[in-house]
Amino acid sequence: MTQVPLSVLELAPAARDATATDALRNTTELARRVEELGYRRIWVAEHHNMPSIASSSPAVLIAHLAASTSTIRVGSGGVMLPNHAPLVVAEQFGTLEALHPGRIDLGIGRAPGTDQRTALALRRTMAGLSAEAFPQELGDLIGYFQGDNDLIQAVPGKGNEPDIWLLGSSGFSAQLAGMLGMPFSFAHHFSSANTVPALELYRSNFRPSRYLSEPYAKVAVNVICADTDERAHWLAGPSALAFLKLRTGKPEALATPEEAAEYPYNEIERTFVEDRWRGQAVGSPETVERQLKELLGRTGASELMLTTMVYDIADRIRSFELVAEKVAPSLNVTV
Repeated sequence: MTQVPLSVLELAPAARDATATDALRNTTELARRVEELGYRRIWVAEHHNMPSIASSSPAVLIAHLAASTSTIRVGSGGVMLPNHAPLVVAEQFGTLEALHPGRIDLGIGRAPGTDQRTALALRRTMAGLSAEAFPQELGDLIGYFQGDNDLIQAVPGKGNEPDIWLLGSSGFSAQLAGMLGMPFSFAHHFSSANTVPALELYRSNFRPSRYLSEPYAKVAVNVICADTDERAHWLAGPSALAFLKLRTGKPEALATPEEAAEYPYNEIERTFVEDRWRGQAVGSPETVERQLKELLGRTGASELMLTTMVYDIADRIRSFELVAEKVAPSLNVTV
């Protein structure tokens, strides 16, 4: 079996009675621990106007995490490119790569990472809400790193190009990543029904490039591992409730497991939550091992990126420890 690296997607969860400082301190603690455990990379996501997620500014957070660690790759999962001028992104990540050579990943997405009203506040014009210009914006960004523009230079930029990935939750970015010969990361953690079709599109459209000679597909998956199935599902309650609140337009900070367990789900909400966890990995090490083996079998993923949204940082770290120590060896994966 091919060795499959494990990595981490960190959302900087913000608990209901905690501050942003607490959330970001926890993220820093997690980054240091998963580096010790041997995970390949840690990425932080760009989300806005979400009380349960403190990772609104990936470049700033990446700078801090890279400075707080020494070997693990640090990157964005991702930067939502239509929210930013490509030149600014090139300068930010060129600076990061210059500061931490060979350790920076730039994952690029085309979704807003927020609701439409907040996206308008970010992009400032109604025309900016469309993602139609994304391929051109991506081309401009890559061009700044390559020094293709004779009149405008990203400084730092040329000679300081991070590893660039395309991210997606549907077929568009999968197809584009394949055509450009770029590594691709799929958001199975919130779009599991589209995972296999998107990866098929990526691989069927892949063309060798200066980035890759063959396809490289990473799959992001929700993983909550605890000593027992019962405890893992109990720990998963706040994440499920936060996702429900987000999708119903009432985003809230992360509830405690006790509060989540007491929430009066109606039948429709209960079905929504059950669908949320379908195809993910929640349970004891033995259960998570079985679930991740099934995911690898269905997707043929080159790498798995685990995201663990639980209330307490000790439980979050414990999940990654259990996966590294008890699940990874039996999966024949690398961490």
